[in-house]
Amino acid sequence: MKKTRISLIAVLTFLLCSCAQAPSATGTDRSPASYEAPSPTVSASPLAESPQESAEALSPQAAGSQPVDESAISSQSQPDMVSLSDQAEDRPEPAPQIPAAPFSPGDIGAYSGEPCAAVNGNVPYFSEEELTTQSFESYSELDSLGRCGIAYACIGPDLMPTEERGSIGNVRPTGWHTVKYNDIIDGNYLYNRCHLIGYLLSGENANERNLITGTRYLNVQGMLPYENMIADYVTESGNHVLYRVTPVFEGENLLASGVLMEARSVEDGGEAISFCVYAYNVQPGIAIDYATGESAVAPDAQVPASAPPESIAPSREPAAESAAAVSPERNPEPTGALPQESAPAPEQSPTQDSGNQPAQEPSAEPGVSQEEQPQGTAYILNTNTHKFHYPTCRSVKQMKETNKQDYTGNRDDIISMGYEPCKNCNP
Repeated sequence: MKKTRISLIAVLTFLLCSCAQAPSATGTDRSPASYEAPSPTVSASPLAESPQESAEALSPQAAGSQPVDESAISSQSQPDMVSLSDQAEDRPEPAPQIPAAPFSPGDIGAYSGEPCAAVNGNVPYFSEEELTTQSFESYSELDSLGRCGIAYACIGPDLMPTEERGSIGNVRPTGWHTVKYNDIIDGNYLYNRCHLIGYLLSGENANERNLITGTRYLNVQGMLPYENMIADYVTESGNHVLYRVTPVFEGENLLASGVLMEARSVEDGGEAISFCVYAYNVQPGIAIDYATGESAVAPDAQVPASAPPESIAPSREPAAESAAAVSPERNPEPTGALPQESAPAPEQSPTQDSGNQPAQEPSAEPGVSQEEQPQGTAYILNTNTHKFHYPTCRSVKQMKETNKQDYTGNRDDIISMGYEPCKNCNP
């Protein structure tokens, strides 16, 4: 009995020892069926000390040659990466292109003595989708020759200037020449720096994308009446006018042949303002080379018999001349003048600075030499519009007191200050 008990104890001891050694004997020989691959994420290797160790831990060799989810590796190893869709949302949108009027220069007839001609039945080319009551202004980039493109705006009270015009003499648009024709051109200077969108509508000063070389005739006789019309309407009604000005250059000419002007009042569906006209960049009595801007007196020019011989030859002045003297730029005073009959437009109410009379034609002798000017003449300056008047001019009675300035001196001195003579009293 005692021997049997000892034998049983020995057998039990042997079995217990065998069980204790089994894990160490089979730990490197686990069957594939019982193997579970580690999860292919960084969190599955919390002890990794570096990205390299993390990659090793996630490699097929480290995972028993099991497939690895590479997208998970990418998203975890680069946690700060911005998706392509997010980058696309952050990119600025390209600037919208200015819609062009679908017209051809062939639609425009030759100059026949009137400053403007109606185009497209005097109906602007705007689509209904373009009409908006949100004020804006947009100017085309200069082309490879440095020429201006389309200027496009919705004129509202908030776009109009609230301060005096600044200097624009630092801008030299293509085709520019500083040249005078005394006794032939009113104001003597052939060229002005012409705003496509006038200063009194947009408050733009020396914006090279808004300034072209224009004749005095284009500036004052062609564009000014329409700008006055728009300014008067917007000021009085508080409404908006969609406005587009397209300079027309033939071939590689540096000087525009003219400008197409379109406008439509928005809130009233064009009842007050609606026109589409072409203003010619010409100067009666002057022959112009549009390729370069060079000019000469035309054979049929009307020169007063009392004019000195030098009047029939252009007087060229230094480029460094002051901006005011070089070009008395258009900063027009409302005149109430309506466009020519060849380009009809709706009637407008009288403006605050003038009566409801059309502007008078220039005097028979538009250029008067300095010697003929009386010394110490009294004038009234309009500091807002940069026009000057005789004290008896009817426009003075309509002028705001805050814009009036008394001045006694020489006419040419006033012009050199950047002022233009009133078309009503012709001082």
